[in-house]
Amino acid sequence: MSISIAIVEDEKNYNNALKKVIDYQTDMKVIAQFFDGNTALKNLSDLSPDVVMMDIQLQDMLGIDIIEKLRKGLPQTQFIMCTSFENDEMIFNSLKAGAMGYLIKGESMDKILSSIRDVYNGGAPMSFSIARRVLSHFERKTIEIKEFEELTKRETEIVELLSQGLLYKEIADKIFVSIDTVKKHIGNIYRKLHVSNKVEAINKFNNFKN
Repeated sequence: MSISIAIVEDEKNYNNALKKVIDYQTDMKVIAQFFDGNTALKNLSDLSPDVVMMDIQLQDMLGIDIIEKLRKGLPQTQFIMCTSFENDEMIFNSLKAGAMGYLIKGESMDKILSSIRDVYNGGAPMSFSIARRVLSHFERKTIEIKEFEELTKRETEIVELLSQGLLYKEIADKIFVSIDTVKKHIGNIYRKLHVSNKVEAINKFNNFKN
């Protein structure tokens, strides 16, 4: 039984090139080509392909949005992002949306074909550079967790209040301490989080929460 594949890609030459190479394989077949997001959104649910090769930046919408809208209705369909974007936000938004693979368009056709087979069999194929970014992200998260674990309960409370936009005096009044005590806590927070000012501390706190 062959793997059924749909291609969602607005660059026609690349879309057609993918179809040609995929259809040449004995174990897979392209059952649909879409050159815009809206058409894909309307028709993918009826087709229920095994694998969807999804571009991120379509002319009319983001491929990420298509996955988010269709994921629940297509539980057996595996989505592979095939894109030129390598920034962290696009990568993690794609994975959060439900994509199980992330390939850069410069990959060889052999890599793309093996990735289709891999995702169909339960794998999570990624370009080497993407896998490195994902690992680096989790390494940074681990470091951040250790830093925040060093904060006392009071220091964590003060960072939270800082992130809400409260001034030192307002924080002091809210937690019933002096401004000098708040400043001392904030000095300890900066040291433990390895930051040098309030903006950096707040940004690190907000990133940690997310």
